[in-house]
Amino acid sequence: MLRRLLLQAPTSCRRLSNAYRYSAPSHSPRFFSSSSSSQSPNSSFIEHVEDNANHSTSPPSATISVDRSGLYNTPEHSHEPSSDSELVKHLKGIIKFRGGPISIAEYMEEVLTNPKAGFYINRDVFGAEGDFITSPEVSQMFGEMVGVWAMCLWEQMGQPNKVNLVELGPGRGTLMADLLRGASKFKNFTESLQIHMVECSPTLQKLQHSNLKCKDEDNTDDKDNKRSVSTLTGTPVTWHAALEQVPSGLPTIIIAHEFYDALPVHQFQKSSRGWCEKMVDVAEDSPFRFVLSPQPTPATLFLMKRCKWAATEEIAKLDHIEVCPKAMELTQTIADRISSDGGGALIIDYGLNGVVSDSLQAIRKHKFVDILDNPGSADLSAYVDFASIQHSAEEASGDVSVHGPMTQSQFLGSLGINFRVDALLQNCTEDQAESLRTGYWRLVGEGEAPFWEGPDEEAPIGMGTRYLAMAIVNKRQGVPIPFQ
Repeated sequence: MLRRLLLQAPTSCRRLSNAYRYSAPSHSPRFFSSSSSSQSPNSSFIEHVEDNANHSTSPPSATISVDRSGLYNTPEHSHEPSSDSELVKHLKGIIKFRGGPISIAEYMEEVLTNPKAGFYINRDVFGAEGDFITSPEVSQMFGEMVGVWAMCLWEQMGQPNKVNLVELGPGRGTLMADLLRGASKFKNFTESLQIHMVECSPTLQKLQHSNLKCKDEDNTDDKDNKRSVSTLTGTPVTWHAALEQVPSGLPTIIIAHEFYDALPVHQFQKSSRGWCEKMVDVAEDSPFRFVLSPQPTPATLFLMKRCKWAATEEIAKLDHIEVCPKAMELTQTIADRISSDGGGALIIDYGLNGVVSDSLQAIRKHKFVDILDNPGSADLSAYVDFASIQHSAEEASGDVSVHGPMTQSQFLGSLGINFRVDALLQNCTEDQAESLRTGYWRLVGEGEAPFWEGPDEEAPIGMGTRYLAMAIVNKRQGVPIPFQ
């Protein structure tokens, strides 16, 4: 089946990018995280904030709440014009209104998806001219291999006449476009598809619409769920702001590629008082600073849940822990949908199969910057906790099974990317051949490419072992390819 799919897929090449999202040296698995002052001399200062009224006389309250009194000092009034961006003013306003700091998760969510000034909302952040490059932008083979996986799952589902194909955070739409082109000869599959793009950015929705070669349907009254048809395969395409808006009742295949890493995380730091949540406050001499909450916060419940899933010795050796409640909730939603409607989900992201410590990072124009520097101008992302995803799915439903994670290199190799690159090399120019080899290495290799003869700073870095793949499927369908 896999070989037939690869041999029958179109053999044309599209232009390939020559950069990758995370091109840090291979010996630096956590790259240049700037979220902790212990890791970087340029990191933002972290201040321990105590409740002066209670600290010396009584232990912290067991109530899940935060006493934020005294954490915000109103700056002296000035008639000088402010140079702060609208997002910085907005964040300062939230902190002032609350009378104290906000969680890193809330800061992260505002920075990335604020409706007016969020990083993802009003611009194209992908590609060589953007801030980072993702796997689909590196090579068409990535989208084609994901298409092979989706077709194989569709066959395991019994080749239903109608199926929802959902992509979470589709970027430019490159992955879906390559998937449809690669599957275009398999009419039974493409004709069964109803594509749903879950995207909150109007700018990216327009790019996806263009890259999928969509034509809008006439007389569409539902503006919130606009419907078009991709001329690549004649497949209907609908956009939604959230997964919950995707209609239920049909078998569903969900693709989440580099989506979980952008979900907001809460950070906890070990102190003399135990685990304290790291918060963002307004500093007197700079826009923002990190502080530690004096008492347990609501997110402590998720910290306790995550620690319950981990071995005691795993927690004992850590000074920082990141938890992502949104990832847990999203996984539960996915598991519920797959349990009731059938189908499966494929999650590919960079991360760990265990507790994540201190991974939050900011990237601007392909370079790492301080997390608190000029909010809204850099991408914020964190390692994905795949073990937490597995536990969340298994807790949500007994009708789903979780498989993996395996490395992206193993995943793509098992699906036949080696055969695919050989087929493409038979029908391309020298420049395309070089781009294919470079893209292939970035997808499945590890470290610097051994064949590279150009400048050292431009050497392609293999990400095949840093990215992991995991599948969540309805148990009725058996074990999905290639997790057997």
